[in-house]
Amino acid sequence: MGWLDTAQAVHCVSLRRVQAVNYDGVSGSPRMKQHIAIAAIGGDRIGLVHDLSKVIADCGGSISESRMTALGADFAILMMVSGNWHSIARMETELKRLAESTGVSLQVRRTEPRKVREDQIPYSVDVVCLEQPGIVAALTGFFAARGIDVSEMSTRNYPAPHTGAPMFGLYMVINVPASVHLGAMREEFMDLCDNFNLDAILEPVKG
Repeated sequence: MGWLDTAQAVHCVSLRRVQAVNYDGVSGSPRMKQHIAIAAIGGDRIGLVHDLSKVIADCGGSISESRMTALGADFAILMMVSGNWHSIARMETELKRLAESTGVSLQVRRTEPRKVREDQIPYSVDVVCLEQPGIVAALTGFFAARGIDVSEMSTRNYPAPHTGAPMFGLYMVINVPASVHLGAMREEFMDLCDNFNLDAILEPVKG
C-alpha cells in the first residue's frame, strides 16, 4: 500500500470516528441536546401532570424546568424539556396526539437555555397592598422603562387576616444591568410604591 492509499484509509477511519461521535445511532440524529418549551392548560383534574410527563419520559425527554399552578377551574403547566433530535421530534408528534385526545390546550416551540448574563444583578421584589387595578402594569412598566428584565413573576389575591379586606401580593425576580445606578433606581421605585400605597421590599437575590 502506497503512502496515498494509507492517507486515504486513515481519512476514512477518522471520518467514521467523527460520525460515531456526532450521531447517536439513529439515522440523522445528532447527539447535541435540543430543547422545547411546552405550555399546557386544561381542566383541573387528577392525572393531568402524569399524562404530560409520561409522554415526555416515553419519548426519552428530560424535564429541565417547570412551573405548574391551578388557575380557577383549570390547571396550567409550563415546562422546558431537553432531548436529542429524535426524542424531541417524537415528543412534538406525541404531544399533539395528547392534546387531541384529552382536550388540553397545548403549545410547543423550539427554544434554547437562557444565557447567563454576567453584566446583570438579580434582585427580588416583594409587594403587598390592598387590591387595586393597574399594579402589575405600573411595576413592569417601571422596570421596562429602565431596561430591566423581569425573569420571574407570580401574583395572588387573598383576604387580609381579621378584616377580610381584599389584598394583592406580587413577587418577581428582575435582572438589573450593571449600567443602572442602583441607588437612584431604588429611590425612584420607592416613590412609585408611595404613589400606589404599596408595601415593598427590593433586595438582591440570595444564593
